[in-house]
Amino acid sequence: MNVENVLLGIAVHQLFWEHLPHWGRWFNRLLGMLPKPLQALYEQWRCPYCAGFWIGLSVHAATGRWVFDAFAQLPSFWGAAGVPLGWFMDALVFATLCKLGALVVHAIGLPALKGLQAKEIFLAQKAKAN
Repeated sequence: MNVENVLLGIAVHQLFWEHLPHWGRWFNRLLGMLPKPLQALYEQWRCPYCAGFWIGLSVHAATGRWVFDAFAQLPSFWGAAGVPLGWFMDALVFATLCKLGALVVHAIGLPALKGLQAKEIFLAQKAKAN
């Protein structure tokens, strides 16, 4: 399995849908300047599975690497349809792993943030006591 591509896909999803919208107004202003159909696509692709499919196709096209090498060589009876079918199935697996990765990041994120906040409160109270 090509873990690097999957991690890249999760990172791209996190960047565009979890972080950039909160890093200032510039990104949201840029989104607002896009044509309405592209704005609608951005909103509809918030789902890491939906976005993951297209990210998977893009990462595959950019790197030439498959998530699973088995999709690169489908049985010969598929003929000319084998390559696009392989890309499609690879992107579906990529999307599933991207969604799983996003769920894991969210599951870990909340307890980690609560722990960080508790630590900061503890350190602030300790500094105040000294």
